[in-house]
Amino acid sequence: MTTATPPPVAPVGDHHDLAVVLFAVIVLVTLAITLWAGRRGSAAEDFYAGGRDFTPLQNGFALSGDYLSAASFLGVAGLIALYGYDGVLYSIGFLVAWLVVLMLVAELVRNAGRYTLADVLALRLRRRKVRAAAGGASVVVTLFYLVAQMVGAGSLVALLLGTNSAQARTWTIVAVGGLMIVYVTVGGMRATTWIQIVKAVLLVAGSVLLTVLLMVRFHGDVAELMRQAAQHSGAGQRYLEPGLKYGHSFTSRLDFFSLGLALVLGTAGLPHILSRFYTVPTARAARRSTMWAIGLVGGFYLMAIALGLGATALVGSAEVRHANPAGNTAVPLLALVLGGGNGSTGGVLLFAVISAIAFATILAVVAGLTLASSAAFAHDIWAGAWRGRPRRSRGLRARRAAVPASRRARGEPANGASAAVESSGTIAVAERKEVGVARVAAVGIGAVAIALSLFAQQLNVAFLVGLAFAVAASANLPVLLYSLFWRRFTARGAVWSVYGGLIPAVVLVIFSPVVSGTKVALFSGVDFHWFPLENPGIVSIPLGFLAGWIGTLTSPEPADPDRYAELEVRALTGAGAA
Repeated sequence: MTTATPPPVAPVGDHHDLAVVLFAVIVLVTLAITLWAGRRGSAAEDFYAGGRDFTPLQNGFALSGDYLSAASFLGVAGLIALYGYDGVLYSIGFLVAWLVVLMLVAELVRNAGRYTLADVLALRLRRRKVRAAAGGASVVVTLFYLVAQMVGAGSLVALLLGTNSAQARTWTIVAVGGLMIVYVTVGGMRATTWIQIVKAVLLVAGSVLLTVLLMVRFHGDVAELMRQAAQHSGAGQRYLEPGLKYGHSFTSRLDFFSLGLALVLGTAGLPHILSRFYTVPTARAARRSTMWAIGLVGGFYLMAIALGLGATALVGSAEVRHANPAGNTAVPLLALVLGGGNGSTGGVLLFAVISAIAFATILAVVAGLTLASSAAFAHDIWAGAWRGRPRRSRGLRARRAAVPASRRARGEPANGASAAVESSGTIAVAERKEVGVARVAAVGIGAVAIALSLFAQQLNVAFLVGLAFAVAASANLPVLLYSLFWRRFTARGAVWSVYGGLIPAVVLVIFSPVVSGTKVALFSGVDFHWFPLENPGIVSIPLGFLAGWIGTLTSPEPADPDRYAELEVRALTGAGAA
């Protein structure tokens, strides 16, 4: 069937200045927030948890801001524009994942931890190797996620400048990497949270505006929108049916299932999402934050589906693919058409506003990711595993041992305030050093993320995030669930669970079509892939759970029932929580 294709809608060069000005405003506002927040405290609790004084509503917006990344605003709509029904899987998977977080993770993690995932594990599995494993896995997951966001930034600014130049995308990635380092090293969690809140408000408002304009364009007729999308998709009715991307073979259908599994289970293992639960004062506030986030995220993904269909109907799949082969620029192109088209004042203005919001989205998410990874390195690997925590004096330990267990669970010192006074100086010095290491780590992690992003510029950002979700679900989720709910779980089981999920996930990605063997692979000129699936979740997630189970059964040391009891009481009641 021959289908009509809408005319090209690439923005003309004379109007790029407006978008550049809006980009500059976004950068200046976020830098001002960073400087303001950076002056409000430099203690470890301020840097890692923002002082724990955010309300559930504020943290709910921040959670949704952290979660609604470039993959959501650019990648999901782009995949729907290119692949129709199959692209909708991403929005469904991203949303359903929050039910796992709400039911199994939010309150328990807030009570049992302090700053990171490894804190939850260390409460009952006090081994340096456990902290090292959990911290290393968190760094790897956040690097995968960071690459996706920075690729989105490169695609967006290349469109803004009206060029497909690799040099423009490269310098954009470098600039975004530099900004994220500044946000983290200067402002910490407090600045990152406020940037996320501002970004979430802008993102939801921009999505609502585009959706309203789209519905007005089609007079509220969703059926007509879908018919027009199918007509301009180049695939006809198949666009609205399963299988356009994942239905060609048994392998592609298996890949579809693997991706869905990773998306649904991955959120509960994402370090930058877990760290958000420590920014509120209580477990009840953490649960309420999650409920606010579910509402915001759910509403957004409903709009993302409409925007993806609108991009196909009004821009056309061919034009979307021409502007960016992965579809990452579908939403800004749709904004240009809805505003009045190429050359019109309204079109250029709306294009610039939406592009600036997308850029703000990327800046905010990379800041949260960099903070989570630098915290994992400094708090878990450097301070917890390699250097070790500051030790209390023998007299202090003896006095603490004399305190009844019930008082220790409530955090009461051995001798009134004297024990806290005795140890506060040493701990304060150690925390200052730890925060300094975290700032240095942010620079190093930012540099690595920039280097990796330069090789992944041709991949869809939602697809890249799907890989991050698979690694998180394989390495972090099994050890977290085992630690919270399995009484017999041991330190060996924890280490085996992390590495048993992390190593297979990374290895399978390296030897998958994502890296070599296809035209859109990272290294398209070579072929060394042997794993047929693009997403490793269907293999690596069960391996993570299996490795933890085998490690526990073969552990020479049995689990400590008292430590599990302490974790259980603290996780369920909040007694002794930070």
